[in-house]
Amino acid sequence: MKTVKAIAPAVQARPLPALWVATLGLTLGLLAAVVFAPPAQAVDIESWETEAGTRVLYAPAPTLPMVDIRLTFDAGAARDGERSGLARLTSNGLSLGTEAMDADTLAERFEAAGARFSTSSARDMGIITLRTLTEPDWMDEALDVFSELLAAPAFPEAGLDRERRQMLRGLQRERQEPGSVASRRFYQLMYGDHPYGNPPNGQEDTIPTLTREEVERFYQEFYTAGNAVLALTGAISRSEAEALAERIASALPPGDRAAELPPVPALEGPVTERIAFPSEQAHIFMGAPALRRDDPDYYPLTVGNHALGGGGFTSRLFREVRTQRGLAYSVSSSVRPMAAEGPFLVNMQTGTDQVDEALGVLRDELERLSRDGVDADELEASRANITGGFPLRLASNQSIVQNLGMMGFYDLPLDFLSAHNDRIEAVSADDVHEALRRRIDPDRLVTIVVGGEE
Repeated sequence: MKTVKAIAPAVQARPLPALWVATLGLTLGLLAAVVFAPPAQAVDIESWETEAGTRVLYAPAPTLPMVDIRLTFDAGAARDGERSGLARLTSNGLSLGTEAMDADTLAERFEAAGARFSTSSARDMGIITLRTLTEPDWMDEALDVFSELLAAPAFPEAGLDRERRQMLRGLQRERQEPGSVASRRFYQLMYGDHPYGNPPNGQEDTIPTLTREEVERFYQEFYTAGNAVLALTGAISRSEAEALAERIASALPPGDRAAELPPVPALEGPVTERIAFPSEQAHIFMGAPALRRDDPDYYPLTVGNHALGGGGFTSRLFREVRTQRGLAYSVSSSVRPMAAEGPFLVNMQTGTDQVDEALGVLRDELERLSRDGVDADELEASRANITGGFPLRLASNQSIVQNLGMMGFYDLPLDFLSAHNDRIEAVSADDVHEALRRRIDPDRLVTIVVGGEE
């Protein structure tokens, strides 16, 4: 992720006392937002579309004198095609400035306005964020810079060349980390030729060949008003939010929403691969494509996953793998839904001499869960833990705007946050069992082991 940030405006932007007051107020306010987090149902969300076709999700948060802005585009690695790394290079290249404003000037102007700017990308999405104070002059300056960048990023060749070299160094570091090697290969085997098989950080044979022209075309095709979701939260009114949204959306290139990704083919059978690596611990990844983000099985599968390995010390896998057998310090499972079918994943580390035993335990527990589902105690504990921890996901403006961006990107209902706990509480043991049987087949899993001899 690329970030340009400032804790406070530069001294020359305002007289010193005002600067100190703004900085202290913002710092204390951020602390208060974390300590005194509002309950999930307190988030009041409104949505509309700008004239340029950008969907907007807005939640007022009047406590702190700032606004968080998050633009989410269908512009992740799934859109790379055969040019692996193009989405990441485009995202990183946005911090390089415009024709009239190089990277240093961009950083200085955001700093002078007390603003924080960042870009990032993943498999599904490209993200641009801005946090700014609501003091009119500072906010106006931050939005001027932001809009200028959205309208005409320069992608200078010298800067892109530095980014390419950094991406290649990142891949070299990954090769030294068994967990990264396992994760990369896991996704490649699980998704194959599907767009999700593209690693977000690119490949060594394509990164050096990515051109400035390709970056510019990618930006013009995917970073468009019609392909964007704009999330806003902060101390601004609805009318102010509407004006801000129009200002931002009008700066983006015109264009429509990207075509829907194809569904992920189901695995035809088990796939197991072992990769030799000189490490004391073996890294194990096991899973399969499971769930779209808008799938109704999300809630029962979330509860079932929590009972299996998403619940920390109380989960089955922790109990069986660590407590009963001492095979690993930690073991977990997760469900990661995306626009197309995202993975169900179990991962753990174990001694290289214990791999076969550990794999046997993991498979046994997955088969037992698929066959028997969860019992009443597991169901109650999982629902209580999930609902009890959910308000922490809304403990700050930043976490709220992240959720708004996610909701808009995946076309989730506006009551997703406020109704989340009710929907979790409504999940029954039968719901969990049926969802597990539909989504997770223990006989069709990808298993990757990295560590020890091949």
